[in-house]
Amino acid sequence: MTPADLSRCVVSAVRCAVEDGELGGAVPVRVVVERTRPGGVGEYATPVAFQIAKGAGVRPAEVAEVLARRLGAVAGIERVEVTGAGFLNFSLSSVSAAQLVRDLRPVAVVEVPYPPSGELREHLVRAAVARIEAAQGVRPGPAVSVAPVARRDGDVLARYGADAVAWAVLTTPARETPEFCDALLVQGEGNELFRVRYAHARAHALVRNAEQLGFRPEPGEVDAPALLRVLADHPLVLEAAAHHRAPERLARHLVELADALLDFQYRVLPKGDEKPSAAHRARLALAEAAGTVLAGGLALLGIDAPTRL
Repeated sequence: MTPADLSRCVVSAVRCAVEDGELGGAVPVRVVVERTRPGGVGEYATPVAFQIAKGAGVRPAEVAEVLARRLGAVAGIERVEVTGAGFLNFSLSSVSAAQLVRDLRPVAVVEVPYPPSGELREHLVRAAVARIEAAQGVRPGPAVSVAPVARRDGDVLARYGADAVAWAVLTTPARETPEFCDALLVQGEGNELFRVRYAHARAHALVRNAEQLGFRPEPGEVDAPALLRVLADHPLVLEAAAHHRAPERLARHLVELADALLDFQYRVLPKGDEKPSAAHRARLALAEAAGTVLAGGLALLGIDAPTRL
């Protein structure tokens, strides 16, 4: 079971519990499931019981116990635990790399017309939120409250360029004032935007180099726990970014994915006289999938993703 499957399973469990009379209230269209914080229980968690409890007139812990009994019998979920006042925590069976690569699809980026406003940051944040909501099929919410760019920063577009400004703006929570510095212009490890775009370009380079060696990507088993974990979380990150209307969640995830891919890239292609094997094809498929996710994420933020750097 993938983390995205888990979200759908929770919705199904709520629906069945309501239909069977165990719970009352409305069934949510979707449930936000997020990775458990360090030191927490299990791998993933959701506060859905609190949402259901409001409409059902019962304690969140009671709702959580009902859902835990139902979800504990679902294939792919190893363990369900209720913590605190009613949080549901999950441990999942491992997902095969081949399944993950096959299930990952390019994000459909819907360009939502958004009239330019008088304030640069307001336009960038609200346009990114609108794209993320549209891509996730979420009904647009009220306008996001956005802190403006500080006057002391002057004309940031002229100094840093559109993509760097968008990155600085969208990696900062909307209510906080973004910071700009010359590191945004440096093509090096200290620049997060550069790392994300470079990782995307490296994924394309690996595919090009593989074609020159005569082989193509093919999903298979890959020993790359860090990269697989981040890729598996991508659908949940998109759902959470849409639910919380927080583009910075997506931006942070892209940095994590880029770093995992850049660490993994050296294992993709054959070395020396080594012949391309099924393992190389599977690694290439994983790298290609990561590159596709990076491109889609940058597009949702309104940032260009060059294939060569």
